[in-house]
Amino acid sequence: MRIAQIAPLYEAVPPKLYGGTERVVSYLTDALVELGHEVTLFASGDSKTTAHLEPAWPRALRLDPTISDTFAPHLLLLEMVRRVAHEFDVLHFHLSYLPFPFFSEAGVPFLSTVHGRLDLPELKPVFDAFPHAPLVSISNAQRLPLPHANWLATIYHGLPDSLLTPHPELQPGYLAFLGRICPEKRLDLAIEIAAQAGLPLKVAAKVDKADQAYFTTVIEPLLSAPHVEFVGEIDEAQKCAFLSGAKALLFPIDWPEPFGLVMIEALACGTPVIAFNRGSVPEVIEHGVTGYIVDDVPGAVDALTKLDALSRPLIREHFCRRFSAQLMAQHYVDVYMRLLHAAPCTKPHLASSAERSIDADHRYQMNDR
Repeated sequence: MRIAQIAPLYEAVPPKLYGGTERVVSYLTDALVELGHEVTLFASGDSKTTAHLEPAWPRALRLDPTISDTFAPHLLLLEMVRRVAHEFDVLHFHLSYLPFPFFSEAGVPFLSTVHGRLDLPELKPVFDAFPHAPLVSISNAQRLPLPHANWLATIYHGLPDSLLTPHPELQPGYLAFLGRICPEKRLDLAIEIAAQAGLPLKVAAKVDKADQAYFTTVIEPLLSAPHVEFVGEIDEAQKCAFLSGAKALLFPIDWPEPFGLVMIEALACGTPVIAFNRGSVPEVIEHGVTGYIVDDVPGAVDALTKLDALSRPLIREHFCRRFSAQLMAQHYVDVYMRLLHAAPCTKPHLASSAERSIDADHRYQMNDR
C-alpha cells in the first residue's frame, strides 16, 4: 500500500527529547516500511525516518523560537497533503480533528488516530459535526466521552522490541518519575510517595512553557527535598539505564490518561509500574504482574512493599507480547485494508512479490506468538 503518515510539527519524528505522539508516529512509520509498504512521512524537516520524508516545516516548532502561531504551519501541512492526496491509498493523520473539514469529501480513505484527552466540553460539538470521520483510539477509556464517534478500532501504542531493553547488571535502587511536569501528572504525589516509603526518587522530566508557573510555584520547592534528584529531560539513549535502575516507575496521574507511553517504556526495561487507577491504566498494567494499580498515596506506598513478588523478566515478556511496534503496525494495516474495502472506487497499490513475501512472513510471526 501507499500510505501517508501525517505527524504534528511540534517535535521532530522522532523527538530529540520528550514527545509522545511524534515518537509513536516514528515507530509506526518505520514498522510499516519493514512490512514492505510504501510510506511517506509528512513531518518537520529535521525528522529521521526509513520512509520517504516530505518536510512540511524546516524544523520542529518547539525548537524554533521565531514561531508564535503554531497553527499556521499545520494549515500549510494540511494543504500540502491535500494537493497530493490522490497519490496515496490511505492518509493516516495524527492531528486530532484538524483533517476533518479538509478530507471528509476528498475521495481518499483517511483516518485519524486521536492521541489526546477527549473529555473537554468544546470537543464534542466538533466531533458531532463530522460523525463519519474514521477514528482510532489509543485506549478504550479514551473514547468514553465520545461513545458515538466513528471508532474503527482501539490500537495500543508499541515500541520497537530492541529500542529499550533491560539492564540486569544494574541493581535497582530508586524510584523513577519520567515524562512531563504538569498538574495532571502529579509529580508532587510521586515525591510524597517516595518520602513515605523512605526511598530516593529520580525525576527525568521536561517543563513546557505552559506549565512553567506551576513548576516554579508548586514543584520547584519540592525538588530540594533530600530524597529527590532532578535529572531533567533525557533522550531515548538514556532511558534504558534510567528505567532499568529503578525499583519502579511511579505514575500517580490525576487525569483520564489516553495511553501513557512511559508505562510501556518501563515495561520494556522490565521495570514495574505503580500507577493510579485513571484512564488507560487498567488496560496497560496487569495488576500483580507488571505492576500495581492503586487509588491513592497510601496504596502506592503499600504496593512498594510488594515489588519482590514481581518478575522483571516476565514484565519484559509481557511488553513483547502486547506492546511491540510490529504488532501496532499490523493492527493499523488491518484498519487500512478495511477502509480500502469500504471504498470500492479506490484501487489499492498492488504490492510487489517481495512486498507480499515480507508481509506473509510477518503475519506468520505474529500468529506464532
